[in-house]
Amino acid sequence: MKFDLDQFISDCRSAIQLDASHKFVREVVARAVSDPLAVLNGLGEPKQGEIRPLYRSNDLTILNVIWAPWMTLLPHNHQMWAVIGIYTGREDNIFWRRVDGGGHVWVEAAGARALSERDAVPLGQDVIHSVTNPIPRLTGAIHIYGGDFFGVARSEWDAETLLEQQSDGAKMARRFEEANTLWRLKVSHDNPGSSAPESVRHASSSSRPGTR
Repeated sequence: MKFDLDQFISDCRSAIQLDASHKFVREVVARAVSDPLAVLNGLGEPKQGEIRPLYRSNDLTILNVIWAPWMTLLPHNHQMWAVIGIYTGREDNIFWRRVDGGGHVWVEAAGARALSERDAVPLGQDVIHSVTNPIPRLTGAIHIYGGDFFGVARSEWDAETLLEQQSDGAKMARRFEEANTLWRLKVSHDNPGSSAPESVRHASSSSRPGTR
């Protein structure tokens, strides 16, 4: 099966016209990541951690999110529903709930879920989660959002105090840059004379069997 990005975008747009929730979008994403190698070939092999927009409108955003090895993103919200589909690697999610008191808003852990190749998981509008790539190679995921992901104010929670603070694109981009830098330093340390990080492609056939 070939992954056609234009057709995928069209299918997602048709899905939200049928139902404005993530209900049918999740089915589109699940169908795509059921063949992770096709998605990998269609989007191109990841080279570094990054967020690459594939489609953006007022009611739908589609991103190709590449997590650098061992990268962690702080607890954050989206202010809209989301669907995450993994096509290579792993993504560990911790889910958090708000705690209000003393004039401050902080979060406490409320659950967790590990996502692997072929997983397609919806997240509700009010979900707060943090993300870690726990493996020593790049993780690639299609992230779909039910709105303009870049056009709304969002929050994140400090890693040490767990207090709420404003999130913005510049902060997020800087964290991806920092994660890439740390990854390259580790590669250079572990493999003197080598500047080429390990490819993701070697593991594309070793994912768990089955379709979700």
